[in-house]
Amino acid sequence: MAVLEPVPVTALRGVGPRLATQLADYGITQVEDLLFHLPLRYQDRTRITPIAGLQEGSEVTVEGEVRLADIVFGRRRSLVARIQDGTGTLTLRFFHFSAAQKSSLQPGTRLRCFGQVRRGANGFEIFHPEYRALETGETSGVSRSTGEEALTPVYPTTTGIGQTQWRKLCSQALGFLQRAQPRDLLPADSGQAFTLVQALQYLHAPPPDAPLDALLEGRHPAQLRLALEELVAHHLSLLRLRARQQATAAPALHVDRGQPLQQALLQSLPFTPTVAQQRVMMEIGNDLARPVPMLRLVQGDVGSGKTLVAAHAALQAIANGYQVALMAPTEILAEQHRLNFEHWFAPLGITVEWLSGRVKGKARQVATERLATGEAALAVGTHALFQETVTFHRLGLVMVDEQHKFGVHQRLALSQKAGSESRPHQLVLTATPIPRTLSMVAYADLDFSVIDELPPGREPVTTVLIDSQRRDQVIARVAHACASGRQAYWVCTLIEESDSLQAQAAEATAELLQEALPGLQIGLVHGRMKPVEKASVMDAFKRGELALLVATTVIEVGVDVPNASLMVIENPERLGLAQLHQLRGRVGRGGGASHCVLLYQSPLSRSGQQRLLALRESNDGFYIAEKDLELRGPGEVLGTRQTGLLAFRIAELPAHNHLLDAVHSIAHTLQQGDPAVIEALIQRWTAQREKFAEV
Repeated sequence: MAVLEPVPVTALRGVGPRLATQLADYGITQVEDLLFHLPLRYQDRTRITPIAGLQEGSEVTVEGEVRLADIVFGRRRSLVARIQDGTGTLTLRFFHFSAAQKSSLQPGTRLRCFGQVRRGANGFEIFHPEYRALETGETSGVSRSTGEEALTPVYPTTTGIGQTQWRKLCSQALGFLQRAQPRDLLPADSGQAFTLVQALQYLHAPPPDAPLDALLEGRHPAQLRLALEELVAHHLSLLRLRARQQATAAPALHVDRGQPLQQALLQSLPFTPTVAQQRVMMEIGNDLARPVPMLRLVQGDVGSGKTLVAAHAALQAIANGYQVALMAPTEILAEQHRLNFEHWFAPLGITVEWLSGRVKGKARQVATERLATGEAALAVGTHALFQETVTFHRLGLVMVDEQHKFGVHQRLALSQKAGSESRPHQLVLTATPIPRTLSMVAYADLDFSVIDELPPGREPVTTVLIDSQRRDQVIARVAHACASGRQAYWVCTLIEESDSLQAQAAEATAELLQEALPGLQIGLVHGRMKPVEKASVMDAFKRGELALLVATTVIEVGVDVPNASLMVIENPERLGLAQLHQLRGRVGRGGGASHCVLLYQSPLSRSGQQRLLALRESNDGFYIAEKDLELRGPGEVLGTRQTGLLAFRIAELPAHNHLLDAVHSIAHTLQQGDPAVIEALIQRWTAQREKFAEV
């Protein structure tokens, strides 16, 4: 059979210029694109249910004869039709309708309807059912037990394109398979039960006896065949992105030139770096010495010492005459980095330039001029660093903290500040341990270093779950901790993303705690405060002038107060596991026992209970990351900035984890073979995401 050549969607019936534009905006321009526009789920319309057998809440197909249809005026004007099938009567209700629709529902008309059953005042109803009139000769009534010939697909959609349109379009696209087929791009020995064409036919129109549970869970062999191909394409696209990044030369930053500064830094510390830190420093140093761009991700649990590793790398670049940029996602984290680097680098004669969105006017002009002329060797800041107006004289190393808060395109945008002739080295830091699954899928363009060791003397934080009805006991616990000379955090969370509402909640909580604990000095930090105000409160807390800090989740990362030994998190069920683990990491940074109290609202949902119990069970960030992936999925774990990277059409994680080893093996095989196959795979599955990654 011939291979399917590119055919524009305008070749299909019903696709005019307007619909073609809508489809193109959705990334569909060819008939083959429709074949790979796969259903999200399925409805079983293959069995007709007698009206007498209806159950509330079920999605059913029914057939019956219209007995009456009329407009009813109640709280809302509606078109009501009643149908009968010999076993009972069912009401169809439409709140949006036309005169033509009313006219079509004449008594005696036989209908086949699909929808969700509700209980109304006069028996069962279906609101806005999908329906069609049965043609003369089509058998109707309870004697007929079957409806549609296949399960009905429900497609991903966009504004202006309904499910009926998608089904007609995809059905026409399947017709092309009778004459020509899309090319099967995986090796013949990939061990799949379905060929590409068989999988496409099955998933667009599963037979009536198809196992719905397996399809809903993504474990049907037809889904696994396509998921494997999609993951291979995704992996190859990231490897190609890495190859493009490394095709341009990078400065060779010699290890020996950096050693005097690095040794001076390490000798000034009141502690010795852990073996894990020393190993990662060596890995980075060797990468920096090569004339190709380093692309390395350093991950380590909360408090493992990533900042020192970053400072060590920065000194190697600076000693070789190059500039360094360190970007963090929030002002509070960027400010923490600035303070650390200034403390370490000032004795070495290195100044730190600060640049954030709030640095304006003359101060911003001075900062950007110092970076453009090369007078400043190190810049620390937020996303303001990669704005067009910021240029570097000789950028050799880019460091990005909490990469998942930015996304690939922003990391690449900053790396392009070095100009077109060379690429800076890239070091990505994260305190959010990334499950092996996601590291293989989301970060295949990066090498990995793991700081899998905490500094000596760190004791695990004890985590307890307490119902908010026992709030008074928790307040008493805070009073006792502070009376013994230790400090505490009280973190307020809200479901709403509004900084204003979160600030109000934190302010109200601070007032209540001050009333309950009049003898304590209490500080307040939230996202609506000016950076100077936040810094002032944080400095007072670090100096021990404040016993209790009430805060929103702005303290999630970057806050280091060794004397703080108690963390209370209100409404922890509203947060993801990774964020809770980050917050808990603000305590346990000094000697002695530390505790985290999860003050939850009952009743807890099943998911909320699972998350909080996982946090209570373990202090291991990697265990928690795997659990977070299992409970929430990759888009949530990596953050919204990464969802463009992981918007899979059929592959699902962690459901398809077991395919990943085969993905790597197949990708390796394809790289040794035909480059045209790799290009075709990437175009088929990831063309839109490749555009997203290219900046």
